[in-house]
Amino acid sequence: MRTRNFFIMELGKYSFGTGDRFAMQGEAQLRAIQMADEMGIPITPVWNKSNREHVTIGSEPAQTRQAAYRAVQDLGWDKPYFVDADHINRDTVDGYLDHADFFTIDVADYIGREADQAAIDLFVESNKNYIGRFQVPGVEEQFDITTDTLRHIAGRFLFAVQQAASIYRHIASSKGAGTFITEVSMDEVTDAQGPVELFFILSALASAKIPVDTIAPKFTGRFNKGVDYFGDVDRFAREFEQDLLVIDYAIRQFGLPAGLKLSVHSGSDKFTIYPVMGRIITKYDKGIHVKTAGTTWLEEAIGLSMAGGEALELVKGIYAGALARFDELTGPYFTVIDIDSNALPSLKEVQGWDGLHMADVMRHIPDNRYYNPHVRQLMHVAYKLAAEAGDRYLALLREHRELVGRQVTENIFDRHIKRLFGL
Repeated sequence: MRTRNFFIMELGKYSFGTGDRFAMQGEAQLRAIQMADEMGIPITPVWNKSNREHVTIGSEPAQTRQAAYRAVQDLGWDKPYFVDADHINRDTVDGYLDHADFFTIDVADYIGREADQAAIDLFVESNKNYIGRFQVPGVEEQFDITTDTLRHIAGRFLFAVQQAASIYRHIASSKGAGTFITEVSMDEVTDAQGPVELFFILSALASAKIPVDTIAPKFTGRFNKGVDYFGDVDRFAREFEQDLLVIDYAIRQFGLPAGLKLSVHSGSDKFTIYPVMGRIITKYDKGIHVKTAGTTWLEEAIGLSMAGGEALELVKGIYAGALARFDELTGPYFTVIDIDSNALPSLKEVQGWDGLHMADVMRHIPDNRYYNPHVRQLMHVAYKLAAEAGDRYLALLREHRELVGRQVTENIFDRHIKRLFGL
């Protein structure tokens, strides 16, 4: 199915990445977006699924598009929506060209690889007017920019930008410029990018003629999958505010798209910083893109636990398999999880739990005495085992559709949207 989104390709001020592993919860996710819309908070839904997730489950990008289309039709959604080819690179992008209208170009693997000297020299020359005392309007801190500063930034990021440009041009040659949303992602690295680095990265993106709509930098602190932010909240607030101001300044300096906004990856369940982000985007009247997709699978597991019977036994079986295959499942996610194996309950203990207890252990309500973030993270990466259950898993989702759907909708609306927008 080719992309058929007839709206002007503008992402809107607020957008949420709301895909799901098994393409079963489109309506439940969209219902949360509709609830926000009814309260005066217009959010554009973006169904996203990464190549890694497709490979793990054995699904295809067309299924994500079809699931989004069904949800939109069934709920009568007449506003923009998008389907994101999440974390693609040159090797994986082709399978998404017919089905996506939002492309998250992931350049993290290219950061630190040097561009050729001529390109670095040109970058330095094109930014030489910023050498000296440099200050972004609204940011109190001042910075000293030297030729060495520019060469260092070019040495770390210019090659990555060149790769982003190559991927962007490849997409545009197939789909046509202006027919898709472009995000550049550099969050899956060790070191955060500071305001000076972000400013000159945006300079390079503009010079490469990439009409970037959102950018996902690396922030300090831990953005682990499915659990709360861990780090210095005050430092995060300072970085987030500086990044908003840097983007605003870069738009004016380099002619980047006026709607360019920050994207927060692994944004699901970062409850501690949601009020912080909400306060800052309100202060400056700015937009935001938040990716929350991964927790949908967890809400499915929670709903199935509550259903009891065979559904509960399947969830317990997935937990048992996750314990047995711990290294295999956690390995691909080692940079974004922190699991203390000593804090994981034994299979014998879990077998004695009823469905509500099992659900409470996984559901992210920190003041619930049963909540266990280590179990939640392990189950987060254990969706492969649900995929291996095949039709049995999907049949149970269909059988308990209403109960599972309620968990998905409440998670997105009550624990995410309401926190971010102070509802």
